[in-house]
Amino acid sequence: MAQGNLTTVTQFILLGLTSEPKLQTPLFVIFLMIYLVTLMGNLGLIALIKTSPRLHTPMYFFLCNLSLVDLCYSSVFAPKLLVGFVMEKKTISRSACFAQHFFFLVFVTTEVLLLAVMAYDRYVAICNPLLYTVSMPKRVCLQLVTGSYVGGVLNSLIQTCSLLPLPFCGPNVINHYFCDTNPLLKLVCSDVHLNELLLATFNGTISMSVLSIIIISYVYILFSILRIRSTEGRHKAFSTCASHLLTVALFYTPAGLSHMQPGSKYSLEMEKVTAVFYTLITPMLNPLIYSWRNKEVKDALRKAIEMRY
Repeated sequence: MAQGNLTTVTQFILLGLTSEPKLQTPLFVIFLMIYLVTLMGNLGLIALIKTSPRLHTPMYFFLCNLSLVDLCYSSVFAPKLLVGFVMEKKTISRSACFAQHFFFLVFVTTEVLLLAVMAYDRYVAICNPLLYTVSMPKRVCLQLVTGSYVGGVLNSLIQTCSLLPLPFCGPNVINHYFCDTNPLLKLVCSDVHLNELLLATFNGTISMSVLSIIIISYVYILFSILRIRSTEGRHKAFSTCASHLLTVALFYTPAGLSHMQPGSKYSLEMEKVTAVFYTLITPMLNPLIYSWRNKEVKDALRKAIEMRY
């Protein structure tokens, strides 16, 4: 702390998930396993897509980027969370806290935008299969992915820069396991209504726009599937969408609960619980969801194993 007319906060204390001593070791083991599975699953899927020519399609190009975002995304939170379980000192410097906040928003926004891109890809593949290769060339795929990353960076810059000038003059205890916007706003010793409005506007607009794109895409997809006469054709079309829909549900449900409302009207305890799902559980499950019952991924993995041995 630096003393002046007001006490300026130079570091924060992260309370973590729980302060119960008996739970620290079991939780450390559980979340270490979750993080290791996340790393292995996403790295493995990226490597498989990169090395398997049959997976060099727009769908798997987008999936590869989703795995990359999940890998970076979980790494923003997991190391600090794990250290907090085994160390008594649970502090984080102000600069490190804002850096964590910045990268959190970069990857969460990019993930949301990628989910919209993947919905559009499924729409083109199912509703216009004959024009799929023409509509989704490599150049367009690169532009869609690049736009997702740029959107993530821009949203994060705006929201993080709006926090930087705010006065944090005590207390410095963050009731969370990472530097999220809502718990940080709780510590500001000035009016934050404009920041809460900015938070709700940006997060609400991005989330609802993406959700609208996904819903509209799947409405068209549903009508197209219903026009398919063969049962096998319908089943194949449904199976290509099931993984994406499950990923959207797993991500949107907890993330929506955490970030669709202003911080002053939301329970931080509830936010910590929901945040665990979309920051740690969903990145772990995504590779499993896209590999389970996916014949192309299974065949590529089987071929890779056979070539190795």
